[in-house]
Amino acid sequence: MKDTDQTLKQTLKGVIKKLNEKGFGFITPEEGGKDVFFHANDCTDGNFTGMQEGDVVTFVLGDSPKGPKATDVVLVAADVAEAA
Repeated sequence: MKDTDQTLKQTLKGVIKKLNEKGFGFITPEEGGKDVFFHANDCTDGNFTGMQEGDVVTFVLGDSPKGPKATDVVLVAADVAEAA
């Protein structure tokens, strides 16, 4: 049933745990669970290069051939510890 795909999309919040210069990273979901993979192409605002480990983001949990991945990744707040 494809109609349920859109109803299941829920925006989640998390913290960037790891970033790689190759254009991908991992997000630790706020509610716990396994870290979620994301690619620079999944950043809706195109701000991958402006992101740092520890930044807060929102994302939608999606699927990929290799398992769960974050899509529609948006930077919410930069890591304040880095800025201080």
